[in-house]
Amino acid sequence: MLTASRVEQMVVVGHSVGAAVVATWVHDYAPRIRGMVLATPAFNIRLYIPWAIPLLRIGLKWGLVKTVPSYVKARVLTHDPQEQEIHTRDSLITHSISTRVLIGLFDTSKRIVDDASAIQTPTLILTAMDDWVVKVSAQKKFFERLKAADKKIEMLKGFYHDVYHEQDRTKPLRLTKDFIEKIFHEPVLDRGLLQADKNSFSKNEYDALKQPLPVFFLKGLSFRLMKFFLATLGRLSHGIRLGWESGFNSGRMLDYVYENKAQGDFLIGKWLDRIYLNGIGWQGIRVRKVLLEETLKKAIEQIHRETRPVYLLDIATGAGRYMLETISALKHLEIKALLRDFEPKNLAEGQKRADHLGLKNVTFLKGDAFDRNSIRVLSPQPHVVVVSGLYELFSSNEMVLNSLRGIADVIRPGGILVYTNQPWHPQLELIARVLCDWDAKPWVMRRRTQGEMDDLVSSVGFEKLGQTIDPWGIFSVSWAKKVR
Repeated sequence: MLTASRVEQMVVVGHSVGAAVVATWVHDYAPRIRGMVLATPAFNIRLYIPWAIPLLRIGLKWGLVKTVPSYVKARVLTHDPQEQEIHTRDSLITHSISTRVLIGLFDTSKRIVDDASAIQTPTLILTAMDDWVVKVSAQKKFFERLKAADKKIEMLKGFYHDVYHEQDRTKPLRLTKDFIEKIFHEPVLDRGLLQADKNSFSKNEYDALKQPLPVFFLKGLSFRLMKFFLATLGRLSHGIRLGWESGFNSGRMLDYVYENKAQGDFLIGKWLDRIYLNGIGWQGIRVRKVLLEETLKKAIEQIHRETRPVYLLDIATGAGRYMLETISALKHLEIKALLRDFEPKNLAEGQKRADHLGLKNVTFLKGDAFDRNSIRVLSPQPHVVVVSGLYELFSSNEMVLNSLRGIADVIRPGGILVYTNQPWHPQLELIARVLCDWDAKPWVMRRRTQGEMDDLVSSVGFEKLGQTIDPWGIFSVSWAKKVR
């Protein structure tokens, strides 16, 4: 495993699809690398067929188009005859691409380009002006939105896509070398993300979502119609009705989403409930639960190899489903857990589920997850602390830091913190304009970039060990070790 100090001594170079992968890694995982070089990144591949992506989606859904033949020939990659010959004779080069991979690349690249403001890593982009493989416009858009203080785009006139194997390859190689040397001669800058709740692109986005749309604005009308529908006919769905009663972000709602069993009044109610539960956000929540349980299991087993019993703490457990199911799956290990939540109904539901699972090693306790003093005095000191789906609901970094400081105070030296984040969401505005939160107010969220969330955790003495994220880039699960 690479340590944080070694990662900070890296500059990553990627070409074409590899460059798009590098940009995605930097966006989704926020590694503290020194910089990245993106050579002709494949943010938008030229397909030349009208409506190619929608048609491929249909074909993939019906199992009709599993692969897409490649039109890319050596002569459109480089002007160099020798390199063309090498490419043509290379038996490891395939001439088709999986449809699923192609659509995944398209969707992910669009997300990364649209949300490039989340990236602060020093970046060099090499753009081939005569590129027949990818669209230059997407590279320019990415560069314009990039928030890196040190960023540069080089427009290589007369170059084809494979810039490092072109006839005049010395130019892109020199640009790459000069950029890397420059990066390592400059000090590592503080990302300054602890104040992102006061001054950042996500703060601007959050403030805009809190402002009402003009009365006769088409988008505003559509959101009002959707809200009216969900508040009337939508109540036939048990999930939608529960959202209006307890909040669409409440612990009870999450438990309902985890269960994923469509319920409603009459056939139309069940049909609406299935559509509701199949929403991309709720799909992400269910994947997050799986990733959370896997990470928690890994942390418990690691601690158990060193000491026993293993003491667990969840500072905002809701009904505790993911904790209880994980503990139940590890019954062979000596575990004791304290599960806290601010809502008595959640605690009662959690206790009922613990009794059903026959768990006698779990204690439920009412508590405020943002009260540092109430966390720091908990006993016994936990080896593993979990905070899931909580910080995403609150914009203030000071609130989050107060909670994290309490965790840092109470956790044992070398203990592990498992935490979640929501760096991106495709339905952020819909949620803010249509749904309500647990206190009946509009559910407006401020996204935290992964870098911001990691910096908050790092600032109280933790070092990040690893991370997983769902396929859509909505929810991440990370774990970090207390080092100071």
